[in-house]
This record gives sequence, C-alpha cells and structure tokens, in this order.
Amino acid sequence: MALDSTGRAHWEGDLTSGSGTATLDSGAAGPMQVTWKARSEEHAGLTSPEELIAAAHAACYSMAFSGRLVKAGATSITLDTEATATFVPGEGITAMVLTVRGKVDGVSAEDFADLAEDAKANCPVSQALKGNVPITLDASLA
Repeated sequence: MALDSTGRAHWEGDLTSGSGTATLDSGAAGPMQVTWKARSEEHAGLTSPEELIAAAHAACYSMAFSGRLVKAGATSITLDTEATATFVPGEGITAMVLTVRGKVDGVSAEDFADLAEDAKANCPVSQALKGNVPITLDASLA
C-alpha cells in the first residue's frame, strides 16, 4: 500500500530578504520558519530545506538500519543517528554525512559495520540522493 506524505511551503518576498514557513500535513511539526539566511549563514531558530532533508535522512537511515539488525539477530537496539547536509550557495547540497552510534546486542562489530553500510546504500532517502550527493558514514558501537 502506498502512502503519500506532503509538506507545504509559503514564501513572501525575494530570495535573500524574503521569508516563509514550511509545514507538514501530518501536523507533526510546523509551521517552521525558513529564510535564505538559515540556508547560507546561520540557523538561529530557523530551518532550511537542507536541515529538513538531513532530519529525514537520519530518521530513514535509522529505520532501515534497525530492520537489518533485527534480521541479523540483534536482540536489543538503540541507535543515535546524525545526518549533516552541506549546502553551498550556487552549487546546492554538496555532501551528506551520516554518523551513527549504536548499542546493540547479538551482532558482532563487523556485522554492525556491514549492516550500517548496507542501510546507507539502500534506505529510501539515500536512494533519492544517490548519484547526486556523496554520502559518507561513520558508524560504531558505543
């Protein structure tokens, strides 16, 4: 069964001095304030499309990784994942870095590392970025 997920944006003004909001139809977050400054200088309580993509990637990756760990025999799983998207004005998103620290019972460190790489390559957000944005991974057991 397919599920559509919808985000919305409202923008007023030009690129550099304008501002807007981003909302999620689910109601889980928003409205979130967005500006050019949040993309190119500092967040300062505002968000950016890149930060939203990073959050989506961290969540998607964690879900994909936990599924792989269960299939490999893990019995207790805690994952803390951070995704950092690098945005360069005029170029776009130039890199995504995933960092995951896990507390996992029932798999070896080697299996943890292999499954982490597999999740990086195959989670749906990674697949959407594939071929466009280099993704690096730093995964370790805590």
